[in-house]
Amino acid sequence: MISISDSAAEKIKELLAAEEIPNMFLRLGVKEGGCSGFSYSMGFDDEQSETDKVMDVNGLKVVVDEDSNKYLYGVEIDYKDVGMGGGFTIHNPNAVATCGCGSSFKHREEEGKAEKCDD
Repeated sequence: MISISDSAAEKIKELLAAEEIPNMFLRLGVKEGGCSGFSYSMGFDDEQSETDKVMDVNGLKVVVDEDSNKYLYGVEIDYKDVGMGGGFTIHNPNAVATCGCGSSFKHREEEGKAEKCDD
């Protein structure tokens, strides 16, 4: 299960509307890399495969590829509007370590490939 805060859902809906492409949805994923082993991917897509997991989270269609699903179970996505900007944050209860740059993590079940962090 993935959770998305009200503020993050509102911002994602706003960004989706600006795309002006029908049937767009939020795609979440994980790929090997980053200084802690894995890094998150978050973006919009309008194509899905039969093996994708499709969820409705806080009024959003969220799609996760089969390989990423186990790494994203329990993830909480939030959005903070700070000063002249803002940004999304991801809290992963399965991460045993994260990088100082905040964009990669080490999962409790797998080591992944660690690379040098560009802090």
